[in-house]
Amino acid sequence: MNRLVPIGLAIAGLALPAMPLLAQHDAHAGHQMAADPIAAAVAAPTRKPANVARDQYRHPAETLAFFGVTPMQTVVEYSPSGGWYSEILAPLIRDHGTFYALQPSGSYLDGYKSFLASNPVYDQVKLVAYPEESASIPAGSVDTVLTFRNVHNMVMGGKAADTFKAFYTMLKPGGTLGVVDHRLPEDRDSAAEMKSGYLKVSTVRKLAEDAGFEYVGASEVNANPKDTADWDKGVWTLPPVLRNKDVDKDKYLGIGESDRMTLKFRKPAA
Repeated sequence: MNRLVPIGLAIAGLALPAMPLLAQHDAHAGHQMAADPIAAAVAAPTRKPANVARDQYRHPAETLAFFGVTPMQTVVEYSPSGGWYSEILAPLIRDHGTFYALQPSGSYLDGYKSFLASNPVYDQVKLVAYPEESASIPAGSVDTVLTFRNVHNMVMGGKAADTFKAFYTMLKPGGTLGVVDHRLPEDRDSAAEMKSGYLKVSTVRKLAEDAGFEYVGASEVNANPKDTADWDKGVWTLPPVLRNKDVDKDKYLGIGESDRMTLKFRKPAA
């Protein structure tokens, strides 16, 4: 004799075997996310679309991986300004590490405060004005110091040596200093470093080594062979600034953003 089964129970019975598969899929997706936290932070929905569009030139996932950044670290970003990298670093480090934004005083400091107030994901960022408040970062407490496209400003402003010494002081023995900046060919006149926005690798290495750092190595992840580094208005001729505005705009957009060095240094272990 055939038994009639209520349709609701039949559907439930059919659905039950699929539930473990869905759970397995969700667990696998969660494992993948945990296995690559930098990729997850780069994909954060809180990033501005205009910033995401520049990933093709700035390669954040590869750059942070080269510098060895992890979610559990204490990280300092020097001069985050508009927050391009902070959009990635803040969610990456928020739950398990400590993220200091070491921002030089001036107009960018107020702008960065507005950036931090724009989304709750930035609520754990510790903003430190430089140099006035830099002592609030305990000496020898930081795993990684990062500075992106800022050393040329230090050099032009005559503050590079002191700033690199400050980095050295705050880092733990064995800690990492990661530097990205616009690259000037070694055979160019060094005078160009004071006005073009470009620096020689040898100049940055000397600054770091004079401060006590050991050179670890370089990555070409942010290289751009189309950039000849000899523009009439310096690096700002190229995107994203495009200082010549519409004059030869397509040419400069075709070149893309600057050729950049990506250098890794270490504070010697005690």
